[in-house]
Amino acid sequence: MSSSSPHSDADADADASPPHTTPKSTPSTAAASDANIRNFAPVARIMKMALPDNAKIAKEAKECMQECVSEFISFITSEASEKCQQEKRKTVNGEDILFAMTSLGFENYSEALKIYLSRYREVSLTPSQPLLHSLLLP
Repeated sequence: MSSSSPHSDADADADASPPHTTPKSTPSTAAASDANIRNFAPVARIMKMALPDNAKIAKEAKECMQECVSEFISFITSEASEKCQQEKRKTVNGEDILFAMTSLGFENYSEALKIYLSRYREVSLTPSQPLLHSLLLP
């Protein structure tokens, strides 16, 4: 089938905008954001903790989960930041994050996170005691 257009279907596809676009940012900000999304080792460790020891996780699954986590953090932080702007404050704190989570419908997590935040504030950090370890142990 011939077409009156000098462009092929591949050219049309190349001209179409991608289905998911991100806001424009400075090169250094974009590079830092991309690096955070690509560094999925912490998320992969958490995923492995929920699976049997012999289970394997595909790279695509790790990447997908990291992208979801990054988007979730951005969503919550944006809401908390908006609250701070309305209150003419420049610093987002733990209570702002808890407020944002509750207002966005994640109230099921608020009690556990309040406890975590309280313990976080009580813990004195020492080089020999990792923060996560000291917060999770009784």
